[in-house]
Amino acid sequence: MKVLSGTIRNLLRGTRGTEIAEAAAILPLLFMTIMGIFWFSQAFRLYGTITRAAQEGARAGAQPNCSTCSVDSNTQQAINAVNAVNAVLTTSKLDTTLPAYPNPRPSFNSCSGVGGTSCIGAASAKVCVQAPVQLSNNFSGSGVCGISVSFTYPFTFPLPFASIGNRTVNLRAQARVRMETQ
Repeated sequence: MKVLSGTIRNLLRGTRGTEIAEAAAILPLLFMTIMGIFWFSQAFRLYGTITRAAQEGARAGAQPNCSTCSVDSNTQQAINAVNAVNAVLTTSKLDTTLPAYPNPRPSFNSCSGVGGTSCIGAASAKVCVQAPVQLSNNFSGSGVCGISVSFTYPFTFPLPFASIGNRTVNLRAQARVRMETQ
Protein backbone atom coordinates (compact mmCIF):
# COMPACT_ATOMS: atom_id res chain seq x y z
CA MET A 1 0.00 0.00 0.00
CA LYS A 2 2.85 2.32 0.86
CA VAL A 3 4.47 1.62 -2.51
CA LEU A 4 1.25 2.42 -4.39
CA SER A 5 0.72 5.76 -2.65
CA GLY A 6 4.37 6.66 -3.26
CA THR A 7 4.00 5.87 -6.97
CA ILE A 8 0.86 7.97 -7.25
CA ARG A 9 2.55 10.83 -5.41
CA ASN A 10 5.51 10.69 -7.80
CA LEU A 11 3.21 10.74 -10.85
CA LEU A 12 1.32 13.75 -9.55
CA ARG A 13 4.51 15.57 -8.71
CA GLY A 14 6.12 14.76 -12.06
CA THR A 15 3.38 16.07 -14.33
CA ARG A 16 2.72 19.26 -12.39
CA GLY A 17 -0.57 19.92 -14.22
CA THR A 18 0.84 20.28 -17.74
CA GLU A 19 -1.84 18.01 -19.18
CA ILE A 20 -4.56 20.17 -17.66
CA ALA A 21 -2.98 23.34 -19.06
CA GLU A 22 -2.59 21.77 -22.50
CA ALA A 23 -6.20 20.59 -22.47
CA ALA A 24 -7.37 24.05 -21.38
CA ALA A 25 -5.52 25.57 -24.35
CA ILE A 26 -6.52 23.01 -26.99
CA LEU A 27 -10.15 22.13 -26.16
CA PRO A 28 -11.63 25.56 -27.04
CA LEU A 29 -9.81 25.51 -30.40
CA LEU A 30 -11.00 21.98 -31.05
CA PHE A 31 -14.56 22.96 -30.13
CA MET A 32 -14.50 26.01 -32.43
CA THR A 33 -13.12 23.90 -35.29
CA ILE A 34 -15.87 21.31 -34.87
CA MET A 35 -18.54 24.04 -34.71
CA GLY A 36 -17.09 25.69 -37.84
CA ILE A 37 -17.18 22.40 -39.72
CA PHE A 38 -20.78 21.88 -38.65
CA TRP A 39 -22.00 25.34 -39.70
CA PHE A 40 -20.10 25.37 -43.00
CA SER A 41 -21.59 21.97 -43.80
CA GLN A 42 -25.04 23.42 -43.07
CA ALA A 43 -24.31 26.28 -45.49
CA PHE A 44 -23.14 23.79 -48.12
CA ARG A 45 -26.34 21.75 -47.64
CA LEU A 46 -28.43 24.91 -48.02
CA TYR A 47 -26.48 25.89 -51.16
CA GLY A 48 -27.17 22.48 -52.68
CA THR A 49 -30.87 22.74 -51.85
CA ILE A 50 -31.37 26.20 -53.34
CA THR A 51 -29.38 25.26 -56.44
CA ARG A 52 -31.65 22.26 -56.88
CA ALA A 53 -34.68 24.53 -56.41
CA ALA A 54 -33.41 26.87 -59.14
CA GLN A 55 -32.81 23.89 -61.47
CA GLU A 56 -36.32 22.55 -60.87
CA GLY A 57 -37.77 26.02 -61.41
CA ALA A 58 -35.95 26.45 -64.70
CA ARG A 59 -36.99 22.97 -65.82
CA ALA A 60 -40.65 23.66 -64.95
CA GLY A 61 -40.59 27.05 -66.67
CA ALA A 62 -39.08 25.60 -69.84
CA GLN A 63 -41.99 23.21 -70.44
CA PRO A 64 -44.45 24.10 -73.23
CA ASN A 65 -47.34 26.23 -72.03
CA CYS A 66 -51.00 25.50 -72.43
CA SER A 67 -52.85 27.16 -75.29
CA THR A 68 -55.96 27.92 -73.23
CA CYS A 69 -54.27 29.75 -70.35
CA SER A 70 -55.63 33.18 -69.48
CA VAL A 71 -52.15 34.74 -69.08
CA ASP A 72 -49.39 35.22 -71.64
CA SER A 73 -46.76 32.50 -72.04
CA ASN A 74 -43.92 34.40 -70.32
CA THR A 75 -46.03 35.00 -67.24
CA GLN A 76 -47.17 31.37 -67.23
CA GLN A 77 -43.53 30.24 -67.45
CA ALA A 78 -42.68 32.46 -64.49
CA ILE A 79 -45.61 31.09 -62.48
CA ASN A 80 -44.55 27.50 -63.23
CA ALA A 81 -40.92 28.27 -62.30
CA VAL A 82 -41.80 30.01 -59.03
CA ASN A 83 -44.19 27.21 -58.04
CA ALA A 84 -41.45 24.62 -58.65
CA VAL A 85 -38.90 26.64 -56.63
CA ASN A 86 -41.37 27.00 -53.75
CA ALA A 87 -42.17 23.27 -53.87
CA VAL A 88 -38.50 22.33 -53.46
CA LEU A 89 -38.00 24.88 -50.68
CA THR A 90 -41.11 23.65 -48.86
CA THR A 91 -40.06 20.01 -49.20
CA SER A 92 -36.65 20.91 -47.74
CA LYS A 93 -38.36 22.76 -44.85
CA LEU A 94 -36.99 26.15 -45.92
CA ASP A 95 -38.92 29.41 -45.66
CA THR A 96 -40.43 30.35 -49.03
CA THR A 97 -40.58 34.04 -48.07
CA LEU A 98 -36.80 34.43 -47.67
CA PRO A 99 -35.60 34.26 -51.32
CA ALA A 100 -34.64 37.64 -52.76
CA TYR A 101 -33.78 38.99 -56.19
CA PRO A 102 -30.08 38.59 -56.97
CA ASN A 103 -28.06 41.77 -57.04
CA PRO A 104 -26.91 42.37 -59.73
CA ARG A 105 -29.48 40.56 -61.79
CA PRO A 106 -28.16 38.31 -64.56
CA SER A 107 -27.83 39.98 -67.93
CA PHE A 108 -28.97 38.15 -71.07
CA ASN A 109 -29.86 39.01 -74.64
CA SER A 110 -33.48 38.44 -75.54
CA CYS A 111 -34.35 35.81 -78.15
CA SER A 112 -37.55 37.39 -79.39
CA GLY A 113 -36.94 41.06 -78.76
CA VAL A 114 -39.60 40.87 -76.02
CA GLY A 115 -38.67 40.24 -72.41
CA GLY A 116 -35.52 38.42 -71.44
CA THR A 117 -33.67 41.14 -69.63
CA SER A 118 -35.92 41.92 -66.67
CA CYS A 119 -37.41 39.60 -64.08
CA ILE A 120 -40.96 38.51 -64.83
CA GLY A 121 -43.62 37.03 -62.59
CA ALA A 122 -45.01 37.92 -59.19
CA ALA A 123 -42.98 40.50 -57.29
CA SER A 124 -43.89 38.82 -53.99
CA ALA A 125 -42.03 35.63 -54.97
CA LYS A 126 -38.64 37.40 -55.25
CA VAL A 127 -37.43 34.76 -57.72
CA CYS A 128 -35.96 36.26 -60.90
CA VAL A 129 -37.33 34.42 -63.95
CA GLN A 130 -36.02 35.65 -67.30
CA ALA A 131 -37.45 34.24 -70.53
CA PRO A 132 -36.89 33.91 -73.45
CA VAL A 133 -33.15 34.59 -73.28
CA GLN A 134 -30.15 33.54 -75.37
CA LEU A 135 -28.18 30.97 -73.40
CA SER A 136 -25.26 30.64 -75.80
CA ASN A 137 -23.85 32.81 -78.51
CA ASN A 138 -21.99 31.72 -81.56
CA PHE A 139 -20.32 33.88 -84.16
CA SER A 140 -23.39 34.02 -86.43
CA GLY A 141 -25.34 35.94 -83.76
CA SER A 142 -27.94 33.24 -83.14
CA GLY A 143 -28.13 31.37 -79.89
CA VAL A 144 -30.12 28.77 -78.04
CA CYS A 145 -33.25 30.20 -76.43
CA GLY A 146 -33.99 29.29 -72.86
CA ILE A 147 -35.07 30.38 -69.41
CA SER A 148 -33.03 31.58 -66.45
CA VAL A 149 -34.09 31.29 -62.80
CA SER A 150 -32.03 32.97 -60.09
CA PHE A 151 -32.41 34.13 -56.49
CA THR A 152 -30.48 34.54 -53.27
CA TYR A 153 -31.21 32.92 -49.91
CA PRO A 154 -29.84 34.23 -46.59
CA PHE A 155 -27.79 32.08 -44.22
CA THR A 156 -26.51 33.22 -40.82
CA PHE A 157 -23.30 31.73 -39.42
CA PRO A 158 -23.83 31.57 -35.63
CA LEU A 159 -20.14 31.20 -34.76
CA PRO A 160 -19.33 32.92 -31.47
CA PHE A 161 -15.90 34.51 -31.06
CA ALA A 162 -15.21 34.44 -34.81
CA SER A 163 -14.97 37.25 -37.34
CA ILE A 164 -17.79 35.69 -39.39
CA GLY A 165 -19.97 35.10 -36.32
CA ASN A 166 -23.62 36.13 -36.67
CA ARG A 167 -23.12 37.48 -40.19
CA THR A 168 -25.72 36.85 -42.82
CA VAL A 169 -24.38 35.59 -46.13
CA ASN A 170 -26.64 35.61 -49.19
CA LEU A 171 -26.16 32.34 -51.04
CA ARG A 172 -26.89 32.67 -54.76
CA ALA A 173 -28.70 30.07 -56.85
CA GLN A 174 -28.98 30.24 -60.62
CA ALA A 175 -30.03 27.76 -63.30
CA ARG A 176 -30.55 28.01 -67.03
CA VAL A 177 -32.43 25.55 -69.23
CA ARG A 178 -33.10 25.41 -72.96
CA MET A 179 -36.76 26.01 -73.88
CA GLU A 180 -38.77 22.96 -74.88
CA THR A 181 -40.74 23.25 -78.09
CA GLN A 182 -42.99 20.20 -77.85
